[in-house]
Amino acid sequence: MLVFETKMPRHLIPIHPDNATGKDWIILLEAGTIVGPSPEKLRVARATLERKVVVKYDMFLRPAHFLVVEDYDPRIHAVYFCPQLYKHNDEKNLVPLHGEEIGRLIAHALEKGVKQRPHWYEPSAKLPDEPIIKGSMEPELDSLVVEMPARNVAASAGATQKSAASASAR
Repeated sequence: MLVFETKMPRHLIPIHPDNATGKDWIILLEAGTIVGPSPEKLRVARATLERKVVVKYDMFLRPAHFLVVEDYDPRIHAVYFCPQLYKHNDEKNLVPLHGEEIGRLIAHALEKGVKQRPHWYEPSAKLPDEPIIKGSMEPELDSLVVEMPARNVAASAGATQKSAASASAR
């Protein structure tokens, strides 16, 4: 059956049909490109709500949906879909997070799963067998609580201590 298989271009990423029409954020994470001492292993390469989807049909006329992401390289990139997230501001009102902030939260949650590789790779005709980000976001969950990075946690801990002190003063 290998005779009928065609090689897909690298910038076409296979996706589930539900993600083809959804309104979720598309987060493109990049790993293995930060050189030197850095606390971050991942960076947000792109975050957008806009998407271009291509539908291709196999020889049995079954549709397959592909997301078009220019400059996508499976050796260093990973694509994630995320719904609109919100956080509480100082007045306890919900405000929407923007794509870059959502991407940083996803990167923070996946940092442990980043596979360490050299910052270069040998020319080869074959892509690596394992993705660069080996973590799982457990997609079967309805909700996921992601802790804010350490610098924000320290600020919120101070606010929690202040509220606890005012509650005990009453």
